[in-house]
This record gives sequence, C-alpha cells and structure tokens, in this order.
Amino acid sequence: MLACFTRGTIRLLDRVLPKGRRDGDLPAHHRVGRRGEEEAYFYLRKHGYVIVARNYRSARRRGEIDLVGWDRDVLCFVEVKTRTSRDVKPAEAAVDREKRRELGGMARDYLRRVREEVPWRFDVVSI
Repeated sequence: MLACFTRGTIRLLDRVLPKGRRDGDLPAHHRVGRRGEEEAYFYLRKHGYVIVARNYRSARRRGEIDLVGWDRDVLCFVEVKTRTSRDVKPAEAAVDREKRRELGGMARDYLRRVREEVPWRFDVVSI
C-alpha cells in the first residue's frame, strides 16, 4: 500500500515539474532509462534495500551511480541497465571495462564521504 502511494506521488511530481524537466522533453532512450531506474528503485526497496542516493554525481569525476543503498549491512552501488529488447545483447553486457572503471572511481569518492569502513559491493540490475 505504501509503495503504491509513493510511486503515485513520484509520478504526480514528475508531471508538475517545470516544463524543461519533463520526461516528454527527453530523448526516447533517456525516458526508457529513467523508467528502468524507477522500476529498479521500487524493486530493490521491495526486497529490503534502503536507498540513500539516486543518480549520485561527484564534482571530481564524470558519470553517475544510478542507486546507492544498503542491503542489510552492505553498502551497494547499483548500476541499472534498461533495454527494450534483447536482440543485440543483454543489458548487463553494457557494463564494460570502461564503465566498471568509472563506477569504481565514483564509488571510491562516495566511500570517502562515509566516515567509517563499511562492507560494499556493486550490483547490476538489468531490465
């Protein structure tokens, strides 16, 4: 019940955002990616993750981490890959060496902000 309310609230807020920020103004592949990240967010929450950041960016590095959250006592850096078909290759195959290097740098930057040593891992959610 609470998840349905939250999802509805987020979709309502998306509709009332200033015109320049609406999904309709984005290219189709960005809209697909945004929907995939939203679905991953709710899926992970339903499975017990506590999400602490969405689309984390650093001033020192390029790129972003789609979701950062806790799975019990493990900090998870989540990359979401969304595809509309599996014709060419599965979505998770897009996390190549360069993307892993970028994510690693972003994760190191995030971990510097966490004041203590914590166990962490990378997750890939393929939609």
